[in-house]
Amino acid sequence: MSNQTDDDAATIQALLDRLLNFRLPRALAIKKRIDGGERLTDSDIAFLKNALEDAQNGQKFVARNPEFHALGAQIVQLYDDIIRRATENEKGA
Repeated sequence: MSNQTDDDAATIQALLDRLLNFRLPRALAIKKRIDGGERLTDSDIAFLKNALEDAQNGQKFVARNPEFHALGAQIVQLYDDIIRRATENEKGA
């Protein structure tokens, strides 16, 4: 196994741990509130900004590891859904 593959495996593991233990539960909780018509809080916006930066930084690892393409696409879709609905909620406020 090459050093890049070893580095990718360690980085992907760290990204997955952060996703499963922190990012995903919080994103789903935000989505539930937003779907209920609530608006994003400043804390939600900061979280989403950091989550999107994280996702962008992780793109190169996902691109090199095709087994994570579907997961990456689902996460991007979740963030997109949250942002679209939050925008609708803001317009309706």
